[in-house]
Amino acid sequence: MTQFETLNSLLKNRHSCRAFHDAPVPREQIEQIISTAGRVPSWCNAQPWQVVVTDKAQTKVFHEALALHMQTESPAPDIPFPSSYSGAHQARRRECGFQLYDAVGIEKGDRVASGKQMMENFNFFGAPHVALVTSGAELGPYGAMDCGGFITAFTLAAEALGIASIPQAAIASYAPLVRSHFGIGEDRILLCALSFGYANTDHPANSFRTNRAELSEIFEWRGEQ
Repeated sequence: MTQFETLNSLLKNRHSCRAFHDAPVPREQIEQIISTAGRVPSWCNAQPWQVVVTDKAQTKVFHEALALHMQTESPAPDIPFPSSYSGAHQARRRECGFQLYDAVGIEKGDRVASGKQMMENFNFFGAPHVALVTSGAELGPYGAMDCGGFITAFTLAAEALGIASIPQAAIASYAPLVRSHFGIGEDRILLCALSFGYANTDHPANSFRTNRAELSEIFEWRGEQ
């Protein structure tokens, strides 16, 4: 298999895991994933990403703190969430949501069941580990963009080791709690969490795969044919 074929296979096999077994990942492999992800390019080689990772026990402590905080506090992300989704963005978002609901047996319009499923985000879908990804606040949008490459590489490195993951913006919606809980300074912007561990492949939430746009939807060639 060529290097391109290996990369393509990792990209096709990787998916956002929404149900995990609780068995922990060896720390050596976690460090290997983060070191590998850190090889991605960044503007002026600033490497703005920093990562806090919880072990199984600390994941439980974090979940309990987050659940308590959510009872009284409103979302307060460090960076604005999308103001709206329209056109193809809306269509893709809706398709993904309906695929999940169909997989877990939630009927359209059942807001109680869909709300319960949404709350699984804050239980990290049962993952034993959570990685909190931050960027230097002074680096602004370009620091966040560089971290996007790190997040992608994290998921691929994990996939190569047989470890499932899911990037989660939902956790970043409670940035003040995350910052105080982990002692993250005001000079850092919380971008997202990555929940990870071993996939529960028998769970219906992991039974579907999202589609990808056709090349013609994302690519425009300028020049000679």
